[in-house]
Amino acid sequence: MPAIKVRSMNRIIKKLTIEDLKAIRDNFKDPRSIGTKASILVCGGSACMARGSEKIQETLSGELQKKGIDNEVSFYETGCNGFCNQSPVMNIYPDMTLYQAFKPEDVPAIVDEHFTKGQPAEKFVYKDLKDKKSIPNRQDIPFFSLQTRRVLNKIGLIQPDHIEAYIYHGGYLGMARAVTGMKPQEIVKEIKESGLRGRGGGGFPTGLKFEICARMADDTKYVICNAGPISRSIVETDPHSIIEGMIIAGRAVGAAKGFIYVREPDNLFILRRLHTAIERARGCGFLGEDILNSGFDFMIDVSFGAGTFICGEETALIHSMEGKRGFPTPKPPYPAQSGLWGRPTIVDNAETFANIPLIMVNTPEWFRSVGTQTSPGTKIFTLSGAVNLNGLIEIPMGTTFKTIVYEIGGGLKKKSKLKAIHIGGPTGGVIPESLIDTPTTYEDITATGCIVGSGNLIVMDENTCMVSEALNAMEFGHGESCGKCVPCRIGTKVMYDKLLDITEGRGKMEDLDMLAELAYEVRRTSLCGLGQTSPIMVLTALKYFREEFETHIKDGLCQAGRCRNLSTFIIETKTCTGCGSCARKCPQGAISGEKKNPHLIDQGMCIKCRSCFETCPFNSIRIEPGVAEEVDSW
Repeated sequence: MPAIKVRSMNRIIKKLTIEDLKAIRDNFKDPRSIGTKASILVCGGSACMARGSEKIQETLSGELQKKGIDNEVSFYETGCNGFCNQSPVMNIYPDMTLYQAFKPEDVPAIVDEHFTKGQPAEKFVYKDLKDKKSIPNRQDIPFFSLQTRRVLNKIGLIQPDHIEAYIYHGGYLGMARAVTGMKPQEIVKEIKESGLRGRGGGGFPTGLKFEICARMADDTKYVICNAGPISRSIVETDPHSIIEGMIIAGRAVGAAKGFIYVREPDNLFILRRLHTAIERARGCGFLGEDILNSGFDFMIDVSFGAGTFICGEETALIHSMEGKRGFPTPKPPYPAQSGLWGRPTIVDNAETFANIPLIMVNTPEWFRSVGTQTSPGTKIFTLSGAVNLNGLIEIPMGTTFKTIVYEIGGGLKKKSKLKAIHIGGPTGGVIPESLIDTPTTYEDITATGCIVGSGNLIVMDENTCMVSEALNAMEFGHGESCGKCVPCRIGTKVMYDKLLDITEGRGKMEDLDMLAELAYEVRRTSLCGLGQTSPIMVLTALKYFREEFETHIKDGLCQAGRCRNLSTFIIETKTCTGCGSCARKCPQGAISGEKKNPHLIDQGMCIKCRSCFETCPFNSIRIEPGVAEEVDSW
């Protein structure tokens, strides 16, 4: 077999065989360090880009040339590293020193320390949150070491546009096994045995969905990957894992055509990355006709909609692809029975498809080796909010929320107290601090009244107003409703109006029972997942934080100071030291007082922005009831 030069594969694309794939994986050097002693992996995720990643690359290029080591040290841009609040981030390969939270002007010092003096630049490496000890190596940082990265095992370490890097890490071997060495029913059997469930939120068994579609007597079938915002991280960092999973799914159910659906047609970065990955996979013979001389044909195109949230629902997504308005339809029939253009169709999200090649290579038993009996495998979450370390994490299902918040996330910021965890995205709900030991399984999360949903985790501290959060959820739910069914179209609007009344001081106690009853009925009777999940925030907030609603109504007080009509900020003269930090922060100049003497807030000028409350280092500002404003009806 002629040698394949990995470095040139993206320039001279040729059809590959299984033997070629194995040779690249087993016999060739890591593409990260070909021809150089080391490589600098600069994170190209959105957070890092916003904090100067492109400028860092420019500075690196000049600095390496200046030091005369540009032939010894290479650098390139990777996908998102996942360590988002520490951005910008870059790794040095092969020692995996991680530099974080630095500026472009810090690059010369890092290059000098690391490559000239041969030691980590201590100032820019991660410091442990507890003992402030430096942790240079990425693998030793708790944020990374406590995760189990399977789907995300390559993020931040490879160039997403380079197919040879994906192949080097074992890419397309699962596809090769499925296409050349297995019958369709054998693939379905292995997916069923793995226990993989859809990672898009519903948690439907993936193997069962494949089995239903495979049994449909139709010569034309389709595979659709929903690559909406939930899946953006995988699209940005590892697009070939999605393509490989779709090919295997097509083989399993008898489909020859796949589509990657993007809800953001204006996101040229995502579209370019997908088109590049598809073209390079096709150039290597992994897409198109007679894949790996197997007689199996499969091709993928990119499709996009108008960006509406409702098109995350599979039937609405299908209507959007057909050129129709994104309306959901009742089920059954399910898309696996009758989907795109009336044909049997597999619809799953990117994370689900990215798990499939791993199962094909490592066996169903390997997949089940983490997680629980009914929720096996890992799950990707986005961790954000009042937590010290936020970003993209992948953990075994069954990991408790306590572990996520206090170990992976490093606990809460500024020694604040945990109040709740919001899970499931804009149509999710809240899990109170008292249930912090809840395992992250589909069953346990459902038992709390919430859903796994999109996998968003927002850590909320005591400064969160649950009434205001419920209002925001209903504003989103009503605004994104397609309007097709009455419960969602009307019910979400009524709930929003009632919650608005409560936050503005016009609420009544009887509104709470009405809200709970209406939320239950909207969830029970709505046509699709949007209407069925929109009320979850209201239901869980009332279930776990009803006294907060009652305080808003009875006392006219928002204890968190979020509802402006129900909040008055008062400086405690006994504890105020006159440091002036609140006055300097106030955008209205409403705070006055002499240095080292108690200050006062002019209530006529105060816009209740909370800046003084958040700034005061001595907790000298208290919140008292506000005065509800009269609102004219119209």
